[in-house]
Amino acid sequence: MNIFLLFLTLSMTIYLLVGWYVGRKIKSLDDYYVAGRNSPTLLIIGTLVASFMSTNAYIGELGMSYTGHAPLIIIMTAGNCLGYLVGGLFFGRYLRRSKALTVPEFFGARFNSQRLQQFAGITILVGLTCYLLAVTWGVALIVSEVAQINYSTSIIFVWLGYTLFTLYSGSKGVILTDTIMFLLFSLVALIGIIFIINSAGGWFETVQQLAVYKEKPDIISWHGVVGDEYAWKTPLEGLIWALILGLAWGLVVAVSPWQTSRYLMAKNEQVVIRSACGACIAMFLLYLINNYSAAAANLINPEIDPPESVIIWISMNVMPTVLGVILVCGILAAGLSSASTFLSLIGFSATNDIIAREALTEKRLRQTRLIMIYVSVLVVILCLTLPSNIFWITYFAGPVFASSWGAVAFMSIWSKSITEAGAFWGMVSGFFSNILASLLDYLTPVTLPVYLDPILIGILVSLFTIILVSRRGNSTREVSSFMKGLHQNSDEINSQELPITLMWPKIMITLGVFTSLALIFFYAIPYHQTLNSSEKLFTSGEFILALSYGLVLVGGGIFVTAVTKYQHKNGRKSQENKH
Repeated sequence: MNIFLLFLTLSMTIYLLVGWYVGRKIKSLDDYYVAGRNSPTLLIIGTLVASFMSTNAYIGELGMSYTGHAPLIIIMTAGNCLGYLVGGLFFGRYLRRSKALTVPEFFGARFNSQRLQQFAGITILVGLTCYLLAVTWGVALIVSEVAQINYSTSIIFVWLGYTLFTLYSGSKGVILTDTIMFLLFSLVALIGIIFIINSAGGWFETVQQLAVYKEKPDIISWHGVVGDEYAWKTPLEGLIWALILGLAWGLVVAVSPWQTSRYLMAKNEQVVIRSACGACIAMFLLYLINNYSAAAANLINPEIDPPESVIIWISMNVMPTVLGVILVCGILAAGLSSASTFLSLIGFSATNDIIAREALTEKRLRQTRLIMIYVSVLVVILCLTLPSNIFWITYFAGPVFASSWGAVAFMSIWSKSITEAGAFWGMVSGFFSNILASLLDYLTPVTLPVYLDPILIGILVSLFTIILVSRRGNSTREVSSFMKGLHQNSDEINSQELPITLMWPKIMITLGVFTSLALIFFYAIPYHQTLNSSEKLFTSGEFILALSYGLVLVGGGIFVTAVTKYQHKNGRKSQENKH
């Protein structure tokens, strides 16, 4: 048996055993849906990062970095990661206060609206089924390549693995294995860059060679490769794309169900804040390491085809066999963790949000598992019959939630003027306008400019719809009372916990300073010296990129500190007024 296939099968078996062990302890819907609402910080960080770092990160985005766009991916990442902070502080902690089982249930309770809850559930069913399709294709591609088995066979292998695991283990098993997987692929990323850099001749030698790399000029300049034959013709166009997509995907991170639902499992609100900081840190460092590793792979083999297979090629040709196997198992783990998260959310939402309670003829736990089976069978059939397009489906499915949920989510916490009708039609309009814009961009000769990205179109349409519809009505007393309760429910405020929570933004600030200094001395300076440019170092794009990337983390830490102290102070006042 191929050693890669042997270890992939072994790792899959371990995940199944963990799921079986955890599944034996499930005794209630809270256990199955939200892990008993008792998960510590490490588990929430693990599931946040692992559910985001799917095959698109290890295939699609690393392929882009290998092609020459690593700096733009890095710039985009800065915006993505800030979504954790904004989402955790201004939505996630209040979502947890609601004690909902799912995010659509929260929307339904906030606006006393069954139709809003059902439609939010439908968006999960549509969006995450598409996402699950892309992840299944991606993981199957990896298995097929490294294990040297038929692609259709690898699809069935992957599908069977995550389906069996998710059915039995529920959210408790998902977050536990997510954390194991997160630790595994984080360790692998660090090991991987060491071997790539050593194979290319060492760190400074690698930077110097890439600085004057003729096959892909400007591959590690601040803007990456641009020109008429590439997606971005000028550096400014590339920068605008990265900034807009970074902020848009930051909103995806802040409100999407596969991210915010993790906060429902947190032990308390302090864990929500800590895990948001931890996930932000992890994503900052992982993307930096992974994407520059993919760019450096050009010095070892400039002709990897397709570019999306760069990480697979590295595991099989650069790293020692044992470490290569571990690398592939880490990537498999990232894909499986996302797949299990998506499948579980689909099942939870279908039985809790879409199907009327009186229509459930069996126990909800059993009904949830049956729906997971139906959806997973549909996914494997689609995987076997449709041509794969991992990158496009991923960038179609994720932004749907930013467009349909973004404005509704934050306004549900912070706006007294938003009405049930405004929230419902805002979500509907954002959902369909995003889909129509995406189809227009993908299926027709029309190419939308970057400032008219489908995510932004959907967000703006949703926001204007909410404002216009809400002006024609008023919130009911019951709806207003629920919102007021979200801001008064401060039973979990604990002054003794606050210093521990505030350690996390301090870590962010420290790492941010260290990251900027490291990028300046190990990237910007050697790059500038190699080019022997007449441009001053301090005004070069590379220096600004190196400095600003770490400063985003510093600014995020300062922001979290200020907001957390302010919210804690107000929470204490609210608690005192109650007594």
